[in-house]
Amino acid sequence: MENDHSNHNEKAINKSAHHHEADSNPPTGLEGHDHHRMMIADFRRRFWVSMILTVPILLLSPMIQRWFGFDLSFPGDKYLLLVLSSFVFFYGGLPFLKGAFGEFKKKNIGMMTLIALAISVAYLFSTAVVLGFPGEDFYWELATLIDIMLLGHRLEMKSVFLGAKKV
Repeated sequence: MENDHSNHNEKAINKSAHHHEADSNPPTGLEGHDHHRMMIADFRRRFWVSMILTVPILLLSPMIQRWFGFDLSFPGDKYLLLVLSSFVFFYGGLPFLKGAFGEFKKKNIGMMTLIALAISVAYLFSTAVVLGFPGEDFYWELATLIDIMLLGHRLEMKSVFLGAKKV
């Protein structure tokens, strides 16, 4: 049941390096670094795109508006909130959804499954609310959770990458 992401990332680097050993060029030990660097850049891109879209999600969220005492409502605002949140869920949340699928396949449920479950429940319930189910949406929680998880995972991957590079 335990899932250590730093160990997982190191294994991914090592696996990538071993995969390239069969190539005609002798291995240098850095073959996995380009892939890992691309993954870090992907998480950075997903973080910034999601973070930028989180600003209007926060401004359009009724709960945030109540807390801060302002009203930014207009016809169709909840559908705009749905569209923006859908993009953040599918674009920003994709690594966690894929990670959860991989954990299920390996029967090794861990952090990715937990994150995927949290964002999926928030997204599905909030979408049901927009479509008429009684309650309040949780889109702002969904977006901020994805932002925080993207940032945290990126920082973790970067620290593992820098540690592996020193070896």
